Amino acid sequence: MIVYGITGSIACGKSTVTNYLRDHGYQVIDADLLSREALSIDQTCIDQVQSLFGCVKDGIVDRKALGRIIFHDAKAKKQLEDIIHPYVIQKLKEAIFENQDKECLFLDIPLLFESHLEYLCDNIIVVYLNETTQLSRLMKRDHIDEDYAKTIIANQISCDIKKEKADIVLDNNGDLKSLYKQIEKMMKGIKDGSIINQ
Repeated sequence: MIVYGITGSIACGKSTVTNYLRDHGYQVIDADLLSREALSIDQTCIDQVQSLFGCVKDGIVDRKALGRIIFHDAKAKKQLEDIIHPYVIQKLKEAIFENQDKECLFLDIPLLFESHLEYLCDNIIVVYLNETTQLSRLMKRDHIDEDYAKTIIANQISCDIKKEKADIVLDNNGDLKSLYKQIEKMMKGIKDGSIINQ
């Protein structure tokens, strides 16, 4: 089995790619979903959040309160990541182990490079968008102003750098039809062996 990590910067269209793959019967493991699980069903993580941040009510993490705490506090953000990441990594490793019989497995990891999780993947797919279009799409998608959108983008590794680190690039600067064609070409390459473990 070959493990493909899918990543890209915010508003670059990664979800469009992973939804397409799911709709066509491929197994995609969502790291963001696992992060939410860590704060909703894993008691160890919940207890650690309560101990550090005190924003657990009736056994449930108040995500909005937590978000307000960590947004402008780099130290608090790192502390939260240190709680969540071991849970997410363990679940990703379990998924890889449990799907050994499959031809390929896709790991949807938005902050793959930022979290240094390249070692989990045989190949890395980056969904690429130029920064001007990324900014415009983020503002439109999240109904936010330009300054706030730029702040969010600045907190991630730029899409251009991610593109350089990729084994496979899906360029999302065109329309949806163009993106789907690229995905289909990639899947054909995976199936016929022309795209192999790098």
